[in-house]
Amino acid sequence: MTVMAQHMSPMTVEEFEKLAAFVAKEFEAVRLEFINGRIGIKGMTDGNHSEVIRWLQECCLLAGTGLWLYGGGELGLRIEKYRKGRALPDAVLAPRGTFAGKGDWADTNGVMMTVEVTSYDADTHRRDREEKPFGHADAGIPYYLLIDRDDCSVTLYGDPAPGVGYRSTDKKPFGAKLSLPAPIGIELDTEELKRYVD
Repeated sequence: MTVMAQHMSPMTVEEFEKLAAFVAKEFEAVRLEFINGRIGIKGMTDGNHSEVIRWLQECCLLAGTGLWLYGGGELGLRIEKYRKGRALPDAVLAPRGTFAGKGDWADTNGVMMTVEVTSYDADTHRRDREEKPFGHADAGIPYYLLIDRDDCSVTLYGDPAPGVGYRSTDKKPFGAKLSLPAPIGIELDTEELKRYVD
């Protein structure tokens, strides 16, 4: 869950990183993002949100692809090449060991997919359905998976183009199967997600 500031931030990315490090040290439950020139607060998630991430981790582990789903919204990524953004996705799919020694804000080399699970706040539409897909595509991340608890759907965005966004989408209702294509190669049976809608 993220709450974005309503004004554009005049700060540099270096200033933002210092502020984010201070906030993370002083306030355990709060992490900051810097997307599209705005500072966002990534707050605590609810239990159903956590169960969605647990479900996806289990799906990835059982598929045996050698990829790992890093969850918890604490893995920082450098996104938005031209805007110098910093994002905290709800989860990141990458080969094991991808982030060893990378520090607080890792580059996106090796990242196969980022994941966001919508939260029930006023900022969800702009943040999860507009800004984050654009920023993650701009960073060249092959796939962005949106698990949308508002309309009970999963959407896989693919074919990223810097400055354009993702050029393909595959949207399915909860209960349907969604294929994550090669090199991921996982089929998700989304029936269980119906249990995690508030």
